[in-house]
Amino acid sequence: MAYVVEIKPSARKRNPEVGRTINTEGATHRFEDRDAAEGWAEELTGGGRDHVWIQSAHPQDTSSVDAYLVSRNSRGELERAFDKRRRRLRGGDNSQQQGLAEQFSE
Repeated sequence: MAYVVEIKPSARKRNPEVGRTINTEGATHRFEDRDAAEGWAEELTGGGRDHVWIQSAHPQDTSSVDAYLVSRNSRGELERAFDKRRRRLRGGDNSQQQGLAEQFSE
């Protein structure tokens, strides 16, 4: 019995190796079992690429797959760095944000 994994768009967008895999081998992959699928996900993550993992399909999922290769949609560290810079430019964490109407009424 095969363990079928489908690559979700989140994994393709986050990890360039996953995109290359889709181009050469397709978006659906068969493995002996879940352990083999998780080993494949670890190989795709190696070398500093964005983390991807195997997520079991929901019990009510009517598709023919057992699991999905997924990733987070956000970059995490880079986005937090941007927020930190924005807070600093606004005057730190203690600054009060105002709307345009509030600024012009003062």
